[in-house]
Amino acid sequence: MNEKPRLNRADFYRDVYEVVKLVPKGRVTSYGAIARYLGAAKSARMVGYALNNCMDRADVPAHRVVNRLGLLSGKHHFPTEDAMAERLMAEGIVVQNDQVQSFSEKFWDPNEALSFD
Repeated sequence: MNEKPRLNRADFYRDVYEVVKLVPKGRVTSYGAIARYLGAAKSARMVGYALNNCMDRADVPAHRVVNRLGLLSGKHHFPTEDAMAERLMAEGIVVQNDQVQSFSEKFWDPNEALSFD
């Protein structure tokens, strides 16, 4: 999947959503990790744009995607200021000051989890 070229924004967004659906409950990933998995390492911002456009989709757990430091940088796109943190905490993730605690332990890397080696 890493060599697959992105044909257009709609295809890229769809692929982002499919990866985000695979993030297990109680785990988080980053915009950059998703971008790298999709073979577009410099497109972390586009992953964010994709997630900002899916807030009305209950099947895409966008709350599980944070920035590379574990910060809830996308929280402003949720219905309330605390919704992202509340959803993460409901899954057992500790969030303090808009940052995932024990980030390295909770981090789910699609490049490792979904590798076919």
